[in-house]
Amino acid sequence: MPLRVRRPAVSPAAYRRITLAALCLLVFIVVTGAAVRLTGSGLGCTDWPSCTDESLVAPLELHPMVEFVNRLITGLVSAIVIVAVLASRWRVPRRRDLEVLSWGLVAGVLAQIVLGGIVVLSHLNPWLVQGHFIVSMLLVLDATVLDHRAGQPEGPRRPCVEPGVLRLGKACVALAALAIVSGTVVTGAGPHSGENEGDFIERLPIAVHDAARIHGAFLIAFLAVTIVLLVRLRRDGVDGRVLHAAEALLTVLALQGAIGYTQYFTGVPPLLVGLHVLGATLVWVASLRLLLVMSAPVEPAPGGPRESRDARRDTGDQTGRDLVANG
Repeated sequence: MPLRVRRPAVSPAAYRRITLAALCLLVFIVVTGAAVRLTGSGLGCTDWPSCTDESLVAPLELHPMVEFVNRLITGLVSAIVIVAVLASRWRVPRRRDLEVLSWGLVAGVLAQIVLGGIVVLSHLNPWLVQGHFIVSMLLVLDATVLDHRAGQPEGPRRPCVEPGVLRLGKACVALAALAIVSGTVVTGAGPHSGENEGDFIERLPIAVHDAARIHGAFLIAFLAVTIVLLVRLRRDGVDGRVLHAAEALLTVLALQGAIGYTQYFTGVPPLLVGLHVLGATLVWVASLRLLLVMSAPVEPAPGGPRESRDARRDTGDQTGRDLVANG
């Protein structure tokens, strides 16, 4: 008799914890990736996937160890992503939308690993470094949507706010994306290239001050739209979840703006740049969550397909009992 292996069963609550862990780790690796650049450790490991052409692991020196630890954290992220995929298949009830989103994380992590290797082999080409960060933001987007959907029932969704409010929510996400992309241009033209002393790393042929002005303009527009949205939400008295999400976005956006202007006028010290990278990621997550909570699952109508099936089943059961009772 063949041995049957029982498939694990993952509850919706347990799966939600897994998706939240994946999101947190993806945010964390963005920060550690910034630490590699800000400590001048971008070429601490000169080869890929091994650290050097002579050693798989890094020697006990600052720059190689910083770069190598970041690679190890990438391995940890890969592990949690694999867990998310397996758990989506073991989740009870199983949902295809969660499986598709979890596989999106796998594709994103693989793209990051390959692109990260190309970045090292290209001697930290600034355009590729920008692409590496943008792929990270796409991964965070996927993880944010996955975590949100894991906490929601399956089925179609429709907006739970007025069309004008929904347009403002979409504008916040678009402005967040523009602020992030323009921020990578500032970084690519700025002083923190990721090189160690004695190395020369190509920078973008753009004046830092011009790039910073464009980035600041997007940030001011973003802040203005968020304030208008929050005023309208308070006036209309919408669902508390939407209001709280807008307040969270305004809070992290204001802090991000304060850090950004402080670092600009203090000579972009590495610590503030690292905080700014973290802030950019949190602003991105907050803007996505705000747009996500503006839609709610559609409640099944009375007498809908599921209720009709249940009614037919109950009617059939009663008919069977009547036949038995009447002999």
